[in-house]
Amino acid sequence: MTPPDQPLLAIPPFPGAKPSVFATRAIAPAEADIPALLRALALARVGGCYWGEQPDLPDQPFVLDGSSPIAAASYAWSEGNDPWYLLARAKSVVLPAGDPRILLALAAGRQVRIAGSNAAPDPDVVVHLVEAHLTGWRWRDPFTGDPIGVDAAIALAGFWRTLIDANRPVAAAMGFAYWKRPAVAPLLWGGRPVNFARTLPELASGQAVAIWRSRLSAAQSAGIARLQPPPLEVEDGFIRSTGLGADCVPPLSVIVDGEGVHFDPNQPSTLERLLQHATFPPDLLARANRLRQAIVSSGLSKYERGEAAQLPRPGGNRRHVLVPGQVEDDRAVTSGGALPSNLELLRRARAQAGLDAFLIYKPHPDVLAGHRRGRIANANIGGLADHVETTASIAALIDMVDELHVNSSLAGFEALLREKPVTVHGVPFYAGWGLTDDHGPVPARRTARRSIDELVAAALLLYPRYLDPLTGIPCPAEVLVQRLTAPKSPALPAKASMVITARKFQGKLRSALTGLRHR
Repeated sequence: MTPPDQPLLAIPPFPGAKPSVFATRAIAPAEADIPALLRALALARVGGCYWGEQPDLPDQPFVLDGSSPIAAASYAWSEGNDPWYLLARAKSVVLPAGDPRILLALAAGRQVRIAGSNAAPDPDVVVHLVEAHLTGWRWRDPFTGDPIGVDAAIALAGFWRTLIDANRPVAAAMGFAYWKRPAVAPLLWGGRPVNFARTLPELASGQAVAIWRSRLSAAQSAGIARLQPPPLEVEDGFIRSTGLGADCVPPLSVIVDGEGVHFDPNQPSTLERLLQHATFPPDLLARANRLRQAIVSSGLSKYERGEAAQLPRPGGNRRHVLVPGQVEDDRAVTSGGALPSNLELLRRARAQAGLDAFLIYKPHPDVLAGHRRGRIANANIGGLADHVETTASIAALIDMVDELHVNSSLAGFEALLREKPVTVHGVPFYAGWGLTDDHGPVPARRTARRSIDELVAAALLLYPRYLDPLTGIPCPAEVLVQRLTAPKSPALPAKASMVITARKFQGKLRSALTGLRHR
């Protein structure tokens, strides 16, 4: 049997991805449990062009024919079609001897006949096919280059398959800034190019649309509200980048939710459903714990990697309370349940923490950068905050203080990762599960009680999507955390860097003008 040029498994051609090694030919096939390998392929539904087209098929069960010419009353097996979609609807399969698709058909539990005869594949043929297309290759983690077993390669391909299947219904995307699209496109890719539409007529009726709602016009929002199915809302993930979205730094993590956005307590979201109803197996919780420890030890937060050195306590032995500000016109504040202003948050934090506490107020980075609303006049801060912190990272501040008071800020979640007490005055996604002191109107439907690692498993492992900035390939959360905490992070393209520099200058100018008005 002639050795194949390509193995049975491959990295899907995600838009913008760089060539990455997934397999190299082995000197000799590795030992393997063939029935177990076939079960793993069937469970992950990978092998062949598993990102391929899913065409209209006959209503009645049919013979899937991969020979040439095909027999009458058969459906031709095209190389560009998703094999698992075809196999799920076929009653039997006809393939040439030595065709690697025989393995997929057997894994799918279909009757297989060799073209030109009625014979089933000989067991020795199956062994040779496994050796030629699976165990005869050295599999590599495309993110690290490290050797992995064929089981791990199948699982990684299954991870990509799950993402692609979730994206197949998405016909278009709207509201995405130009600088954001290259990073978002691989995470919305369902086997065909992402259609970033600009006008409502470009949207196909009856097909799903992914939206970045805050960038839609009033007319676009009204038009999309009439569409069925309802749009999929896309927002930044909780581990986003080293840099601000307001500075046009592309997101390396997004959330795609068809039920509701996680920061709006008026309706359930996919994240809330996970926290309320999901079962978290021990291996997932162990993975969540390792991820949490990696985030905490590196000082990583949504936008930055923190300092390694411990910050001094400016208030001495007094109880230190951190109050992180937010962007006041952000949807996380205006959607419902949150306090309307940073000043009101600061007032409540002082009232509840008491005069003995040393209150540290940290303005939101987008507000400091001059891009968004939420600045508190200096005259109003006096008597409420003992110190206004503008330079230290949020992770380093959380490590230093004793507790936090938050509105609906993600800083409260990042404090929970570090097992710090959190008092919540709004209704963020992490409130209501027994982990926080809640003073906001938490929905009565949140009745489950969760551990910190269950919260991490839902919010960081199951809910978001991540993009590896080095390869441009969708990746597990651990890969992005490793990239963002590496001594030298991957460089941004020159064009993106120029946009970011210009945006930062614009923010500094706006911030200076705002400061003059608030004196």
